[in-house]
Amino acid sequence: MFSTLYAPLLLILFGLIIRGVSFEFRGQIDSPGWRKIWDSCLFVGSFVPALLFGVAFANIFQGIPFDDKGVFHGTLFTLLNPYGILGGVLFVLLFLLHGSLWLAVKTEGPLYERAAALSSKLWVVLLVVAVIFLVDTWFVTPLYKNYLSRPLLFVIPLATVVALLITRLFIANEAWWNAWFASCLTILGATLFGIVGLYPNLYPSSLNPAFSLTAFNSSSSPLTLKIMLVVALIFVPIVILYQGWVYYLFKDKVTLEHLESDEAY
Repeated sequence: MFSTLYAPLLLILFGLIIRGVSFEFRGQIDSPGWRKIWDSCLFVGSFVPALLFGVAFANIFQGIPFDDKGVFHGTLFTLLNPYGILGGVLFVLLFLLHGSLWLAVKTEGPLYERAAALSSKLWVVLLVVAVIFLVDTWFVTPLYKNYLSRPLLFVIPLATVVALLITRLFIANEAWWNAWFASCLTILGATLFGIVGLYPNLYPSSLNPAFSLTAFNSSSSPLTLKIMLVVALIFVPIVILYQGWVYYLFKDKVTLEHLESDEAY
């Protein structure tokens, strides 16, 4: 992937670095101008990765122009094609809706009201873009071949659509936790839709299908896979427990009293 998507992946990396640094630097100086600079960096560092992840995935769906040596035949602008940009917009909207629902869960007062109102508007835009993306996918990618050959697989995109529709129902009922979990299922379903449609390809070449990386010609040795399985079985539960502990510590809402504290800024 770095041989072919080097520029966008580096931009994603730089964006994530800027985002992480912004959290630390924003409160170091008590100045509105200083905070505005790092607020802008935080926006850029969050927006760019979301957009470029979508662009990258959409391009993988339709195939990347690389040869049998893994040499990329194109530029960054090759990836910024209409379908790639549409995928980027879809990802941004998915994350915006997900984030607005999380704010609705975790906040109260004016911020809660803004997040709740925004989630309703974002859902409509997301639905329109998702429909356009699914239709465009039919014409510019081979993803539907696996689904047409095994119709039972259509349960994946169908479940994703149902999750998206249920999200709107929960938003209308102000059941924010349920809406957030439904949004999780929507994102998971969108990811599985692409993975299942690509299989056995992992990284298809648009120049020649024989150049594509598949689940078979790109896998590690059996010994490596066994070692990594043991590592995963040990450390993935540890990571899950740690993340669960962190979320438990910060389980309460961010109240207006919290925002009145100097440490909040």
